[in-house]
This record gives sequence, C-alpha cells and structure tokens, in this order.
Amino acid sequence: MKELLRQRALAEGFSAMGICRPDAVPEAAGRLRAFLEAGHHGEMAWMAEREAWRGSAAALWPEARSVVMLAEVYTPEDDPCLALQEPERGVVSCYAQGKDYHDLVKRRLKRLGRWFMDEAARQGHGTEIKVFVDTAPVMEKPLAQAAGLGWQGKHTNLLSRELGSWFFLGAIFTTMELEPDAAERSHCGSCRACLDACPTQAFPAPYQLDARRCISYLTIEHKGPVDLELRGKMGNRIYGCDDCLAACPWNKFAVAARDLGYQPKVGAPELAELAALDDAGFRARFAGSPIKRIGRDRMVRNVLYAIGNSGLAELRPVAERLMGDPDPVVAEAAAWAFGRLLPMPGQKD
Repeated sequence: MKELLRQRALAEGFSAMGICRPDAVPEAAGRLRAFLEAGHHGEMAWMAEREAWRGSAAALWPEARSVVMLAEVYTPEDDPCLALQEPERGVVSCYAQGKDYHDLVKRRLKRLGRWFMDEAARQGHGTEIKVFVDTAPVMEKPLAQAAGLGWQGKHTNLLSRELGSWFFLGAIFTTMELEPDAAERSHCGSCRACLDACPTQAFPAPYQLDARRCISYLTIEHKGPVDLELRGKMGNRIYGCDDCLAACPWNKFAVAARDLGYQPKVGAPELAELAALDDAGFRARFAGSPIKRIGRDRMVRNVLYAIGNSGLAELRPVAERLMGDPDPVVAEAAAWAFGRLLPMPGQKD
C-alpha cells in the first residue's frame, strides 16, 4: 500500500512523499512553548490558542496512526531578488505569484486521499483520513523532517537535497498503519548564508526565528503600523520575503514546478498602481491569489513603506494623496513616506 500510495502521489503531481508516526516529534511541543514564551509569534495569537494540538499531531487526532507528508514544488524560474533593484515596483514573494497554493495543494491532497481510501477498501483495509494544508494546527516542517522529506535549516524552513527549498507541504493523517521512513538530519554545516541575508536580522540564533522582525510576518500578519526601525529595512518588499530562501546553496538542486498554476501572474507591480486601489479594485486585482487575505488597507500600507524607501521624488504625490485615507494606519504610512521623499535642506526638488 505504501509504495502504491507513493506512485499515485507522484502521478498526481507531488514531488516527494514520506511517512512518519503522529508522535514522531516529541520535542516539538517544548520548542513551540519556548517560541511562544519568548513572544516570537507576535500578533499570531492563534498559535498559542491551539498550542496543545499544534505541539502534538497525536493530540490533534488521537485515532491517527500514520502521517503522510507530501511536498509540492513551486520553484521560481528567475532570481526572485532581481526586483529588489527596481524601486518603483513592489516585490511579492514567489509562493504568492500564482494561484493560491492552499487551493491547489488541498485539491491534489483530496484526490490522493480519495484514491487511498478506495484502494484500501478494495484491499479489505478500511481507513479514515484527514487532509491539512497550512491552515490547521499542524507543525508540518518537523513532521516532514521526521518523514525524511528534508530538514529544517537555520532559517527554520524546510530544505531538501533533492528539491532545494521552494516547495509547499501537505499532510494526510490516516488511521492505517504505514511503515515510517527514516528521518532526515541537518546538512547545513557551518553555512549561515540564510542568516546573513535577512534584511531585518530576524534570526536571534541559528534555527530560531523572531517573527516580529520577519518581513513576511510584518507584511502579511502584522496589522498595525510597523516599527520605524524596521520600515527602512523592508525596501520594496510588499508581500512576504524570499531573501533567506534564495540565499540557500541547496537551491542548486531545485527542480522546476510542475503545476502551471504556480506560473507567475502578479509579477512586480508598479507601486503607484497598487497605491491607487480601493477595496473593490484590490479584490479584483488579486482574485484567486493568496494576497487577497491581507485586504486592501494592509497592502496599501506596505506599498507606502516601499514608496518611502524608493527615493523616487515622482512618487511623492502618490503618498500625499493617501495622507487623508480613512484607514489611520494607511494615512500614517502615507505621511511617513511623504516625509521620506521630501528634499533635504539645500537640496533642489
């Protein structure tokens, strides 16, 4: 059954599969507790609210006997850092360039899960399953390492010697006993490329992340104004950040994405265009994209920080028009950006 499942997973479009027990990562609960006690989760209160389930896959569904972890590649075709050199444009994380990965991965997981249940029944083995993609209280990365798909690098993301670092994770919990795979170990060695690449120094130590300084967190999860100390370090990143992933040497083994849904559609949009969006325009612009979840106000806030960092005087009127925005966070960001673009004393406008 395990080998049939692997073959079917690859045929469905997944790039790799591994299996572990639900209790394969007993240290996960302690690591999560330390993360929360340090306040490194920031405003992500949902991590603490569902800590018991998140810290133990066995507690999430006690009837589960095996966890099938699956990897789905979204490797970008071009260097994701190139757009950082275009200050008039916004940089969007590679994973959000195409269709919403939640929809793509979950659809594939459900197809695989239905096949698995039908095949198990055909062989006389009844089984129940639950599928998870990112939104459930599941610590996918530790489980994926226990299942042999890769290891959590010093930036806390999962790496693979076969896939690089550009891949999503999905999980199928099942009541069927399946032979677990050997866990993977770290292959980072003395390398610290990902740590040194972080614009905001969000890693207090290797294998530790303080989300409160992470640009992905700041642009997506954080709701209010961003600390003044960090705004200037965000550059023109308006949704997520790929710097630590892009810096990893293991990406020389990255493989091409198989699903056309991950083909970039958003690109590097012009900041002036995004700043002019109202709620309806934002929803239309990012329909079917994971970007839609942050809403117009947070996106325009991010865009204004990028405008303030651009050094482009021609974007000053764009910021000025938003200084009276109904959203106070947007209005404050506009005033900050406008002030950053004012000429220095003695400097010609």
